[in-house]
Amino acid sequence: MAEFGDGKDEGALRTIGEVSEALGIKPHVLRYWEQQFPLLKPLKRSGGRRYYRASDVAMVETIDRLVNREGYTLKGAEAVLRAQAKSGFDRRAGDRRAAAEPAGAPGVRLVVSEGPEMSEVIAGLKAVRAKLAAALEA
Repeated sequence: MAEFGDGKDEGALRTIGEVSEALGIKPHVLRYWEQQFPLLKPLKRSGGRRYYRASDVAMVETIDRLVNREGYTLKGAEAVLRAQAKSGFDRRAGDRRAAAEPAGAPGVRLVVSEGPEMSEVIAGLKAVRAKLAAALEA
């Protein structure tokens, strides 16, 4: 979790400026992410002032990690956040205990039912793999 060092309680509401400074993310980027990520909804008060809850800050940190460190696209990061939301991410408490690994992560398997078409696809993929292995050996 971000270190604010402002003396406020850990669960206190934060302005967009405080979040921006603590996380090193420009305010215009935070506003853009609000448009791109429907799950990110800080409170808005009169005059359009934004107040970020602890769960919003946690989500911004997750978005920053996915996009800027792990190389996800915005759509990919949104898919990961939706998967976390479905698997137990408690938005109010910022609880990620039950969050699943993102799709494509180590240990995640895609299960596809086999049928006549899938057998052809699998055979084609095996042929490509064999050609690639032969090319590497040459």
